[in-house]
Amino acid sequence: MAKGKQATAQKGKAGGDKKGGDKKGADKKGGDDKKDGKLKAATSIKVRHIMCEKHSKVMEALEKIKVDNMRFDKVAEQYSEDKAKAGGSLGWMTRGSMVGVFQDAAFALQPSTCDQPVITDPPVKTKFGYHIIMVEDRK
Repeated sequence: MAKGKQATAQKGKAGGDKKGGDKKGADKKGGDDKKDGKLKAATSIKVRHIMCEKHSKVMEALEKIKVDNMRFDKVAEQYSEDKAKAGGSLGWMTRGSMVGVFQDAAFALQPSTCDQPVITDPPVKTKFGYHIIMVEDRK
């Protein structure tokens, strides 16, 4: 799993070069790092997602967005299998109100629009299924 690899990588850096370990953490969380210069720290995000139980279905939805250039909200209405069928909107969410890996991925995304979404690729796996996530705003 990617999460395990990151923890191992951070553990290795933390022992030898504390400054390097801190910088890696800032990248993941979307802090004030040079790599994510435009991404500022936020306590809440306006988030949309497409959730599918099956990997094959979420990959189909991802293809509609990337290859067919369909709007994120239209794909969510067709493919999402949860209550957020209204364009996939979850509204404003705060840190601590989402499942860990979903939250980490969502807070790392740049804000974007439904017609040109910046999304999680590959989709994020949680206990609920597979998610394609996009963020519309941060505060």
